[in-house]
Amino acid sequence: MSIAEIVNNNDTVAGRVFDGFIFFLIILSLFTFSVETLPGLTEEYQRYLHYSEVVISILFTIEYILRIVTAEKKTEYIFSFYGFIDLMAILPFYLVFLGVDLYVIRALRVLRIVKLTRYSVAMIRLGKAFSIAKGEVVVFLLATLVLLYLAAVGVYIFESRAQPENFQSIFDGLWWAVASLTTVGYGDIYPVTAGGKLFTFIVLIFGLGIVAAPAGIISSALTQVRNEEIKEEENQSREAERGQDSQ
Repeated sequence: MSIAEIVNNNDTVAGRVFDGFIFFLIILSLFTFSVETLPGLTEEYQRYLHYSEVVISILFTIEYILRIVTAEKKTEYIFSFYGFIDLMAILPFYLVFLGVDLYVIRALRVLRIVKLTRYSVAMIRLGKAFSIAKGEVVVFLLATLVLLYLAAVGVYIFESRAQPENFQSIFDGLWWAVASLTTVGYGDIYPVTAGGKLFTFIVLIFGLGIVAAPAGIISSALTQVRNEEIKEEENQSREAERGQDSQ
């Protein structure tokens, strides 16, 4: 069995072991990244976390090189979504290693979580669902953005005179619209006029429907993906049975 088959094919035992090992490394790297933020860590723990990050980054680098070497179209992989994510998973380590010790660059390590989409069946299925429903999702995303802006303008018109300190501009209204439509409701700013309260009621009625709609779309797409997988498994099973009968 070649290295290319192990790296790029998870239908074999060796391929599944390789994917499982990378999956474990991703989880471990996210865990160590989170532990690093704990206050009062001893030098011993900090040293252990540093060495863990070095080992993990080296292993991710080896994986990245193997994927480039074994890719049929190397340039296509390098500039693909997964190629970019694989690069970003190791780039912060080498930038910090070279002395670019910026907190934002170190925080980019959290992008390793996106690598899970390659090794998790559920994440792969979710990606397929988004691909199927991307047109509908874009429509509702645009509708949500339009509603947010209209809500910001409306609440500014109603409340700017009554609360000039809270609604100084449409951008303040936009913050209120986001907090309200996402049902977070921080309560830091809210309408006090009768017109503003009525407008808020209307916005929330429309907003709840628009914001909640994509969940149903994605759920339907996930069902479609699962049904397609079941049909594919059944077809493969039939082909296997036919192969056995022909023998």
